Amino acid sequence: MSFKQQFLDIVNIKDYVDTDAAAQSIRSNIFFKGPNAWILAFSIVIASVGLNVNSIPVIIGAMLISPLMGPIFGVGLGLGTSDMSLIKDSIRNLLIMVAISLVASTLYFLITPLSLTNPTELLARTNPTIYDVLIALFGGFAGIFEQCRKAKGTVFSGVAIATALMPPLCTAGFGLANGNLAYFIGAFYLFAINCLFITLATYITVKYLKFREVEFSDAAIQHRTKKIITVTMVLFLIPSIWSAAIMIKQTNFEQKVTSFVEKNKVIGNAFIYDYKISHNDGSKVEIFFTGELLSESHRNNIYEKAKEFDLSPESIIINEHISKKEDDSELIKSIYERSDEQIRLLREENAKLQQQVELSSAKTLPYVQLTREIKSSYQGIKEVTLSRGATVTADSLKMQELIVAVVKTEKPLAAEEVTRLTEWLKIRLSAENILLHQEVEAVLPDESEGVEVTQ
Repeated sequence: MSFKQQFLDIVNIKDYVDTDAAAQSIRSNIFFKGPNAWILAFSIVIASVGLNVNSIPVIIGAMLISPLMGPIFGVGLGLGTSDMSLIKDSIRNLLIMVAISLVASTLYFLITPLSLTNPTELLARTNPTIYDVLIALFGGFAGIFEQCRKAKGTVFSGVAIATALMPPLCTAGFGLANGNLAYFIGAFYLFAINCLFITLATYITVKYLKFREVEFSDAAIQHRTKKIITVTMVLFLIPSIWSAAIMIKQTNFEQKVTSFVEKNKVIGNAFIYDYKISHNDGSKVEIFFTGELLSESHRNNIYEKAKEFDLSPESIIINEHISKKEDDSELIKSIYERSDEQIRLLREENAKLQQQVELSSAKTLPYVQLTREIKSSYQGIKEVTLSRGATVTADSLKMQELIVAVVKTEKPLAAEEVTRLTEWLKIRLSAENILLHQEVEAVLPDESEGVEVTQ
């Protein structure tokens, strides 16, 4: 019972939230007037620049600036509290927000001098997946919980980044600016999904936390409003469930195709050099082969292997590269060139690492050998200590590499011996700066005690 009570205390929400303050905050943030409209336009342009140059930090910065979440939370709150007026205001401001965003991004992509040679970040916003649904749903939960809790934190910024409402609108603007309908539809579909599931998360949380509902003076109006809200929620849930189911199916298909291609790169004397997945008329994959033409048995083998990955023959389109031999040669040549380029880069990296290893090895001092050589030339050597270091001038902070040699002897070395040993070390170690220090070990008269004194 103690563990159960502790668990309930940990997951308890209602003692830490203020629903009235949250409702007031959401209502005050749904409007796009004055500074909010300009801030939205500026952040849209910043996000468009980030997408234009494939800069993720710039896109994240724009998402932190943007005030996009207000109207979406407003729709969820209005549905949860039966507030038709709030729903209308939120939808109207959501449409204003979309219009400002599309105008700003379209104008940017119409006048930008920057080229778009590798639009990976734009393409990522044109193909929604089930992961986008999950991010929007749980991001919505995190956002509305942050609105509700008494002690505010930094969650809201993270929600703005995770749910990524701005990039799809920027990509839709790019589609409009370039007359690319596929970009516009795909990106706007992703934005609609994000809005839909953030609203759904807000509605569920509002109902669970029992936000104060709107009071009606007329029972008939209340009944009619409740009925409209119920019908709206049903119409709202149907596309949500339908889109989630479609995306789960598409994501599973893509994973199966990826696994199939990775494990069946070579069929006979032909190999797969690319594949393309489309979901326009059912989920299909077009697989591109090069090399020798596939025989009928090879084609049947492909279909049989595809069944192991739960892929039907109808979902596979085989495209063989059967143009002129010169074209085949060019294709194979380009594949080999890409491979050679990767090998060249790896070799360069390996050479750099090898050079660093050799440089490090060169700096390693031959401690044992040096000690043997010094001991053979100088009598009474007890111990040799060698170390690499540096000397730094205090005024100019100029640094020079230095080798420190400490020689422990039974009796002091003569001045000329110290000079000769220093010069020998410079030549032996190919070093300009040698600091030689000698320690003389004097033995006390009472040697039976085995006590040594170092000067």
